[in-house]
Amino acid sequence: MTIHTGRHFLQIPGPTNVPDRVLRAMDRPVIDHRGQEFAQLGAEVLEGVKSIFKTKGPVVIYPASGSGAWEAAIVNTLSPGDRVLMFETGHFSNLWRDIAVRHGLVVDYVPGNWRRGAQPEDAEHRLKEDKQHAIKAVMVVHNETSTGVASRIAEIRKSMDRAQHPALLMVDTISSLGSMDYRHEEWGVDVTVGGSQKGLMLPPGLSFNAISEKALAANKSAKMGRYYWDWQEMLKPNRSGFFPYTPATNLLWGLREALAMLHEEGLDNVFRRHDRHAKATRAAVEAWGLEVWCEDPKEYSSSLTAVAMPLGHDADKLREIILDAFDMSLGTGLAKLGGKVFRIGHLGHFNDLMLAGTLSGVEMGLRLAKVPHKPGGINAALEHLAASHQRAATGAQVAEAALR
Repeated sequence: MTIHTGRHFLQIPGPTNVPDRVLRAMDRPVIDHRGQEFAQLGAEVLEGVKSIFKTKGPVVIYPASGSGAWEAAIVNTLSPGDRVLMFETGHFSNLWRDIAVRHGLVVDYVPGNWRRGAQPEDAEHRLKEDKQHAIKAVMVVHNETSTGVASRIAEIRKSMDRAQHPALLMVDTISSLGSMDYRHEEWGVDVTVGGSQKGLMLPPGLSFNAISEKALAANKSAKMGRYYWDWQEMLKPNRSGFFPYTPATNLLWGLREALAMLHEEGLDNVFRRHDRHAKATRAAVEAWGLEVWCEDPKEYSSSLTAVAMPLGHDADKLREIILDAFDMSLGTGLAKLGGKVFRIGHLGHFNDLMLAGTLSGVEMGLRLAKVPHKPGGINAALEHLAASHQRAATGAQVAEAALR
């Protein structure tokens, strides 16, 4: 067994590295979740998290993984036998479809090749054909964690508007929230699903539903059985900062600190940082002569990059070599992508030097695993990162001169 020193590089696309500030914020005795101190905490995070979704409406917080938030979105808005429109964009769209089917929904599942996002023109065509408005919801994964492909949610919304269709729009942001630009209210999303363990820089254990007025109206007539996931049971005590059952108290302390960190950096700066790291990673992949799995540059993810392996080479073997030699974890290929891709997570609490170390580990691993590639990926990434800093410095100087 190899003895490693230094820190472990956790470069999967979530759960992500938890900052020391968040760990310290959670490192406290459990408090009375029916007391006034908790009420102040609950009210603060319930209000504060709205800014990350970019909504003024309610956000419900569950002690659950993202899968729980998927289920909550379904049972609070739909009835058995309802039709929904979904898009095959990868492993997680498949899982969300499975939950829908198990709840008795009729799923119109648009097939895909796992290299493209949901196509707005497909949505518009299918909704225009639905003259009787039988489709009650359009359900889209914003950032497909298994493939590194991002769907264009604003364009999906526009396609629904052009079709003049009343369906709800539900969006999974589990691997994009807090890492990529997302606008629940401006984009006309009705239910946004989120999780704590990726861009929000927390351990797993919290999930979210951001809810529109239209979704709240649908909730009144939805006939699926629900208790734990019931929005109304959550919203009533939430008004005073409480929850209907035992919340994940210490994770909420961590959430408060994570929200503070995101706002200290500024959300736009957070998104630019993720964009910069994603572009540098793709520059390295291109220099290695390997292939980014996502086919369309308009749909590149800024949270992760999935890299296709050359034929005859196993991605899991490469990951195993990298873990053993360099103590770095990369994301595995999921479902039908098993052994075909590896995934580099570059989201959450992350910086340029961490990315440089990550890509160095990948390049050394490619060499040890005897995967055909060209040298120079690290240099390509570093050149991109350095150039971005030079542009930022020049821009700051120009702005300062304009103020003189």
